[in-house]
Amino acid sequence: MGVVYKSFDPVIRRPVALKTIRKELLDDVEDAATFGRRFRNEAQAAGRLQHPGIVAVYEYGEDPQFAFIAMEYVEGSSLRQYFERKVRFEEHDLISIMAQLLDALHYAHEQGVWHRDIKPANIIIMSNGRIKVADFGIAHVGSSTLTQVGVVMGTPGFIAPEQYLGRDIDHRVDLFAAGVVLYELLTGQPPFSGTKENVMYKVCHEAAPPASVAGGNSSLARFDSVVERALAKRAEDRYASAADFRSELLAAHDRPVSATVSEQTLIRAIATPGEPRQPTPPHAGERRASHPGGAPGPPHVSTMPTEMLVAAGWNVDELATVERSLAHFVGPIARIMVRRAARDARDLAALVQKLADQLASSSDRTRFLQQNIHFANTHPGKSQARAPAEDDDATVIPGAAGDPTVPRGPSAEEIARASRLLAIHMGPIAQVLVRQAAQAGVGRAAFLERVTQRLTDAERDRFLADFERSH
Repeated sequence: MGVVYKSFDPVIRRPVALKTIRKELLDDVEDAATFGRRFRNEAQAAGRLQHPGIVAVYEYGEDPQFAFIAMEYVEGSSLRQYFERKVRFEEHDLISIMAQLLDALHYAHEQGVWHRDIKPANIIIMSNGRIKVADFGIAHVGSSTLTQVGVVMGTPGFIAPEQYLGRDIDHRVDLFAAGVVLYELLTGQPPFSGTKENVMYKVCHEAAPPASVAGGNSSLARFDSVVERALAKRAEDRYASAADFRSELLAAHDRPVSATVSEQTLIRAIATPGEPRQPTPPHAGERRASHPGGAPGPPHVSTMPTEMLVAAGWNVDELATVERSLAHFVGPIARIMVRRAARDARDLAALVQKLADQLASSSDRTRFLQQNIHFANTHPGKSQARAPAEDDDATVIPGAAGDPTVPRGPSAEEIARASRLLAIHMGPIAQVLVRQAAQAGVGRAAFLERVTQRLTDAERDRFLADFERSH
């Protein structure tokens, strides 16, 4: 639904992280007002938290296309990235991570703010060895009434039993999630695994194996009772506070604890291919955006303003259609890419092909062409555009919109059923994705391919089975 950019504040002269959310998607969500309020709620919740272990929020703002939050830019790698690299932490390091996490949570809870999505991806280990807790995007402020009845928020495997069961919740949902993080730090594996349904059942009804058993390390036995209490099924059986959790963990460790992760353990840089480890800061007044995934974009981008597009004969509404489609693959940078491509493309078909060539994944290129080649061939884009000559290169994508071999499109009932089933996996945004997939001229098979492209293989198999079974 949005992209986070590394950016530069030319006034205060500091790097910032800009988290954006696309308003056009919110407009199609049934409860768009609540989604918008939740985004503002992140700024309000985290903005009132001034703690060295919590990512600071500087500003909330909106423009006609995006809402955004400007927040502290943190140099480091998430705990999830460490796990993906199979890093096994020494005991003194994992205790340091947990002590810092629980200290930050205790502070937030004292301010009446619960995170509700504590997980390795939201725990950043900075280059100085200290941690920062990020993304208070679904934080619950004590006085807030935004929580919806029947809506489970969080990440499977870290969601507390009372959230799944629809019971009253409080700050102890964060302590349960912190217990899951501790378990994975100790053992190298999560306490609950499987499909979302299996995880939900295990969280609510099955005790995880003791950490010393799962980790195959009897020396961890002194932590078993700490983990067991943190993962208690009933909130009242868990620690009363993050401070209590921290105290008991440190007592079990029974050694001095460093305030930082050790130098030997730190991952100094996890860079995408071609990304410099220490990019040169932009000059004052220069705005430098990054592509999704962190690769820095060029310091200056030459694009065609709207007036020049019109003067060159482009239909800006048709360009906007292509831009919205491209944004699903690259995020808001699509606007710049479309306008740059418009400088040289002779017509809309050439522009679509030029944009497709810039996508890194062959599957993304194919899907983008499928979504746009028919539109481009029937809408020249330029009022002066010539008809293609017989020897012009042409791209024919089997199964694309407008292809005469495409079977019948999905019925209204099938579209509604797909929206209902996809919502199980993706929440309210499902109805937006289904509506976009059901474009005119798209066959039933292509429609299902588009609808399921963001699902894992297991989720896709289940979706398709349920879809056909309900037919």
